[in-house]
Amino acid sequence: MKRRRLLALVLAACSLALVAVACGGGDDGPSASGDTTGDSSGGKPTKGGTYRISTTQFNHTGGFDPTGEYLGTDLGLYSNLLVRTLVGYEHKSGADGNKVVPDLATDMGEVSEDGLTYTFTLKDGVKFSPPVNREVTSKDVVYAFERIGTEALVAQYGFYYTVIKGMAEFTAGDAKTISGIETPDDKTIKFTLTKPTGDFLFRLSMPAAGPIPEEVGKCFTKAGEYGRNVISSGPYMFEGSDKVDISSCETIKPAKGNDPTRRMMFVRNPNYDPSTDGTRPSYMDALEYTINTNPNDIFNKIEAGELEGEEESPPPRVLREYSTTSELKDRIHTEAGDRTWYITMNLTQPPFDDLHVRKAANLIMDKAGLQRAWGGPIRGDIAEHIVPNTMFNGDLDDYAPYGTENGAAKAAEEMKLSKYDTNQDGKCDAPECSGVLFVNRNVPPWTDMEPVIEQSFAKLGIELNTREFEDAYPIIQDATRNVPLSAVPGWGKDYADASTFMVLFDSRSILPQGNVNYSLTGLTPALAKKYKISGTVANLPSVDADIDECNKLLDDERLTCWEELDKKLTEEIVPWIPYLDATNVDILGPAVTGYEYDQFSGTPAYSRVAVDPSKQK
Repeated sequence: MKRRRLLALVLAACSLALVAVACGGGDDGPSASGDTTGDSSGGKPTKGGTYRISTTQFNHTGGFDPTGEYLGTDLGLYSNLLVRTLVGYEHKSGADGNKVVPDLATDMGEVSEDGLTYTFTLKDGVKFSPPVNREVTSKDVVYAFERIGTEALVAQYGFYYTVIKGMAEFTAGDAKTISGIETPDDKTIKFTLTKPTGDFLFRLSMPAAGPIPEEVGKCFTKAGEYGRNVISSGPYMFEGSDKVDISSCETIKPAKGNDPTRRMMFVRNPNYDPSTDGTRPSYMDALEYTINTNPNDIFNKIEAGELEGEEESPPPRVLREYSTTSELKDRIHTEAGDRTWYITMNLTQPPFDDLHVRKAANLIMDKAGLQRAWGGPIRGDIAEHIVPNTMFNGDLDDYAPYGTENGAAKAAEEMKLSKYDTNQDGKCDAPECSGVLFVNRNVPPWTDMEPVIEQSFAKLGIELNTREFEDAYPIIQDATRNVPLSAVPGWGKDYADASTFMVLFDSRSILPQGNVNYSLTGLTPALAKKYKISGTVANLPSVDADIDECNKLLDDERLTCWEELDKKLTEEIVPWIPYLDATNVDILGPAVTGYEYDQFSGTPAYSRVAVDPSKQK
């Protein structure tokens, strides 16, 4: 009930003014603590020290270049540490964490009566970090949008900004500027849209819309390259940024603090003026983020006081230990994740180009087994549809079209209707049912899920060829690889509106690389030819028109429209096997004196964490 009330507050606040302004926003479970900034051991957050976290793999989807990067962890690092946007967030949990507030801008902007123009004034005193060392201007924000509109840079959520007048012409190379963005002076920026867009402020809060200095950005013309030298407008920067020579493109070398194979080190930006920023207390002096390929070792180091936190999924034994041990209970934090973990099926690849196979897969999958592999109910409820229940105010809590009762019998009946069941005995027996490529990550809980997934599909007669990868996201995001099945992805909201899940099924978000529409819902033969995607590419179902219709609506009508589209996707198109309506679980070390969860990014609010160096080892 706590989660349901929280979202009701968020949606009510947003729906009051969706045409003129929007409110903003990826893990609450049975033991949700609702903890806020403060020390688990009773102290108070103080400035200083290095906050140390670790992960098994950075998993960047866009090389950490804010123009293209779409990993939730990285969005949290950007918005807390490096990238200030015109509007942003409080970096708190719950309803307050989903509200858009001014950041670079002096206020929430002036919006025209027709909802087509947004005008902002930038604050004085916001400066880029070394080596740029100058004040941020409106033209730096324009340049960020020009990067979004440059196809070679692969802006993975660039579809959010096609509503800006002239963006399509700029992206196509038919215009040298984006006509819908004007900068009358260095402090003013005006956006003109092609149609009223109630969530436009949400979209401006995403890190890709943050300022980038052209004198540095212009030197990086390939996707992901700028990620090694992101110039900060926030309270922290990469270690060694002050040593980078930007006198020419040829002299720019990666900052010392960003080694994508080993370590990211964030230190204070000496040009940051806290008087311009009311949302980031910035207690720590530095954040050290390292790779450790042994997840068990990560959690051992946290317990021993050698780390303060992680960006990793706690193994079941860790969850049990921290949930049941009295001296550790105050060091486990669970919050509403607004995230769904799922198995994606590619509608172009056999046998998943058959709707009946996809339905049978949902009926047969042992979701309880997958939940156990993640650590049990503390990691979230079993998911029965696309969008997390919290996003729908709990309206679909009881919606379970596949359920668990007589699942095997129902799956067999569905398989009998498939072209791949040649003798109608309820088993997939065509040649396409053998050696089906299944892409997975090579660390728990994904490896723990493998036997559950393989055995579930075997009951349908589908034999999987499982391939594990250390860095699996780039593989499934390459649409030309034609991956039939993967359990790699999960999706958290971009902001507090169900539309941010529906982009996963919009044909206009399909890309050859950096693609997040893994199912290729809505793919057309023309688009398949353009991007060199093979398989069954004719007559694929599309929900583009449904998405456009829902986006026109406000208030309860909007919410109901998204709910009906979720049902349509779940029952009529079936691109996924959703299995976990996830919580976010963070395990903290004994030296942590301040912690807050960032509801926007679904990560710790790193601008609000704090550490006592005297308790570190």
